[in-house]
Amino acid sequence: MGIKTTTHLNLRGTAREALDFYQKVFGGQVVATTYGDVGMPKDLPGADKIVFGEVENEDGFRIMAYDIPGKDDADISEIAGHTRRENGATITDRTFFQSVRGETLDEIRTYWDALSDGAEIIEPLAESAWSPGFGMLTDRFGVTWVLDVQASYTG
Repeated sequence: MGIKTTTHLNLRGTAREALDFYQKVFGGQVVATTYGDVGMPKDLPGADKIVFGEVENEDGFRIMAYDIPGKDDADISEIAGHTRRENGATITDRTFFQSVRGETLDEIRTYWDALSDGAEIIEPLAESAWSPGFGMLTDRFGVTWVLDVQASYTG
């Protein structure tokens, strides 16, 4: 038996934009259904917002997103919380980070460069004590990403 987990982002009117952005970063396909598609009268405010959306690529990346009904606020300070690095430690009030781990620094750098567009850099992508490449940022949608290269362990 197997199990998969998928992050489901609850956004405030920016789900379509976020899904399109993540598709550009990670590739794959976007599937998006609006409230109007599932029965809300299409002339009501919010009918064009996302009730179900996801991006999935063939390498296993998958993220879901939807727009919280009645919440149209692209100001991420309302939902993003705060994260900073201080003296080698991560200080945050966030309930989760989204982690992406790759096999090579080049692979991770490609994702980093794309996710960095409009992001707040918390920890620049660089070699760390535990990884050939580690970085942390909060993207323009308020999602904090931890990107790193899988370390080689010997023992």
